[in-house]
Amino acid sequence: MSWLSDDGEESRYDESDVRVRPSRKGTRPRTKNRPAHEAAVDGMVTAVDRGRYTVLVDPEGPGRHAVTATRARELGKDALVTGDRVALVGDTTGDEGSLARIVRIHERSSILRRSADDTDAVERVIVANADQMLIVTAAANPEPRVRLIDRYLVAAYDAGIAPILCVTKTDLADPSEFLANFVGLGIPVVTSRSDDPPLDALSTLLVNHVTVAVGHSGVGKSTLVNALVPSAHRATGIVNEVTGRGRHTSSSTVCFELVVGGGTGWLVDTPGVRSFGLGHVDTRNIIKAFPELDRLAQACPRGCTHLPNSPDCAIAESIEGGALGDIGASRLDSLHRLLLTFAD
Repeated sequence: MSWLSDDGEESRYDESDVRVRPSRKGTRPRTKNRPAHEAAVDGMVTAVDRGRYTVLVDPEGPGRHAVTATRARELGKDALVTGDRVALVGDTTGDEGSLARIVRIHERSSILRRSADDTDAVERVIVANADQMLIVTAAANPEPRVRLIDRYLVAAYDAGIAPILCVTKTDLADPSEFLANFVGLGIPVVTSRSDDPPLDALSTLLVNHVTVAVGHSGVGKSTLVNALVPSAHRATGIVNEVTGRGRHTSSSTVCFELVVGGGTGWLVDTPGVRSFGLGHVDTRNIIKAFPELDRLAQACPRGCTHLPNSPDCAIAESIEGGALGDIGASRLDSLHRLLLTFAD
């Protein structure tokens, strides 16, 4: 193209003469390559509070100290919960006002989850890397709930976590009838009076493990945690005399170090809950928690539910034929009850 200049001479121009407005997004090329963060240090998430994470750097080492961290953008929408082992960059000194960034979540050995209800397939991750679940219930005030305990057990077995049952307030009621529901499971059981927490028995079970404590509000879970870890200072409450329900006192999930003699362990205290949705659970994981019954199930027809009255169930037929001896019927009854939890 050409035009006449002010002096009447013809001028020409091409595209190189056109001024291009710079992009607001900048000119740096986008890349999916992320920093390797080779200098990142490892730590364990011990608490989560409104987008800030308390992380114990070098949790098993001599240089252990707590830092406050935020999550890096590259983590995306991945859940980051108490118990996670992570990699940190930034200011990891732990000094007042310092802030580190969590750039990686290491592979988890287990995930304890719950859903809002049994129709909700969206999982809520509660804690990562626990290998034991301490289920706390009361013999009375509030009354023990067998179905809620069953739901805890199902969630534990689904996650591959070994359950332990602790019954508190046995001075208020005899727990024998309640405990009879769980004989077939063969899980450790510890009982406790209101004024005498079983510290020695529990400490022996918890040392060298990462244990998540769960329980209905008001059963004395936080009292137990404070007795086991005096520095925990978890809030405790009372049971409403009218409703028979406990008041929520713990509002967050926090991990504490448990020191027993020459050994240590980790105890994760969770908020008390009155319901535990199982919409995310794979029922096939439940029978895997009963290895001897799982072996018998290999002879079941395809699609067998292993529920009572399930046609041609090899487990039921084998137990009726004397397989596993006296304990067989009790184990099968426990399996049936847990599987029926999904039909409640």
